[in-house]
Amino acid sequence: MATGCTASGARNKKRSLLTLIAFVGIYSGSSGVGGCSNSTFSASAESVRYTESSIPFLASPVASFDEPWAMTFLPDGRLLVTEKPGRLLVVNQAGEKSAPVTGVPEVDYGGQGGLGDVILHPEYPSNKLIYLSFSESGDGDTRGAAVARARLVLNQSGGGDLRDLRIIWRQHPKVTGRGHYGHRLAFSPDGYLFIASGERQKFQPAQNMDQNLGKIVRLRDDGSVPEDNPFFDPSSEGGGTAAEVWTLGHRNPLGLAFDAQGRLWNQEMGPRHGDELNLVVRGNNYGYPEVSEGDHYSGEPIPDHATRPEFSAPAVFWVPAISPAGLMIYSGDLFAGWKGDAFLGGLSSKSLVRVTFGPDAGDARETERFDMDARIREVEQGPTGGIWLLEDGDGGRLLKLTPLPN
Repeated sequence: MATGCTASGARNKKRSLLTLIAFVGIYSGSSGVGGCSNSTFSASAESVRYTESSIPFLASPVASFDEPWAMTFLPDGRLLVTEKPGRLLVVNQAGEKSAPVTGVPEVDYGGQGGLGDVILHPEYPSNKLIYLSFSESGDGDTRGAAVARARLVLNQSGGGDLRDLRIIWRQHPKVTGRGHYGHRLAFSPDGYLFIASGERQKFQPAQNMDQNLGKIVRLRDDGSVPEDNPFFDPSSEGGGTAAEVWTLGHRNPLGLAFDAQGRLWNQEMGPRHGDELNLVVRGNNYGYPEVSEGDHYSGEPIPDHATRPEFSAPAVFWVPAISPAGLMIYSGDLFAGWKGDAFLGGLSSKSLVRVTFGPDAGDARETERFDMDARIREVEQGPTGGIWLLEDGDGGRLLKLTPLPN
């Protein structure tokens, strides 16, 4: 049963839905509690056809990769694709891949760690700057996420190298384990860099303002801290540890995107169920681990957001989990009926999830879900309005979605 519950309409369903999981399985594209509509698919040798009642699409394989994690489009239509073991590739839309770009920082590969997100500077056409997130090792058996900025120099053979690389941000402190790095990146319309920082499976750092784990961070493009950040302390050098924090109380945020109104949204994995889509508001606390719409993996309950109104509740949450990865808000014309809608990849749900927004801030709901028969790691919009997906894992494919011809 596909369940995308709105913040206002379904909080009291948490316990009953968790019980219901014992009796029914998850199915995609259905008219379940979350209001998903019916969809079917059929396969061919070249592509997979997904047919929904109103808007169908064709999923065309373009290339395959070794644990792809993120992608972004260059101005000429080529893509930069990261592979988690530590490779950055230039890929054209025919699927031809370059040799790995040189100068990529060494990554601490393992578990959920490795090379992560890649985005362009807003003025990339003139400055050629790109940003990479990755996990790096620390002293002893510790590690944490980092963000580097470098100048991408492309060569005539289709590849390139990174020059003048500088690390501009790090998770603090580095801790043991290899999970919940988060490390998704996005630039705001006014040119600030936002970084999603996971709580590294340590729970309480999400509420600890002496650490930047479990937070969404806002920086200038060079990594310096803006003085108008909500927790900036002018009496402390650099504004203090909390100065870079924009919001707190996050678990494992794996998607950041701005909508046409300039509002920031994030999605994040809940604990045992309770995945979230949040409207990210300056200075707000989203409550983890004090509240969640899911429970601990041990089965120990976590209070719902409704029990603690001082914490910001998600616009949408999922019980059962979809395990979201990647977030894109569509602005193209190719799928005209989807303009302004959010798309999330689903790992455990093996799906592409569409969320529509209402007229009020934070008003959102899952509208439909497409069964992709693979774990979807990343979602991006292409230059001509196609929707591009990366499948997760070894051999994960790059897919281009286009409207089904009449």
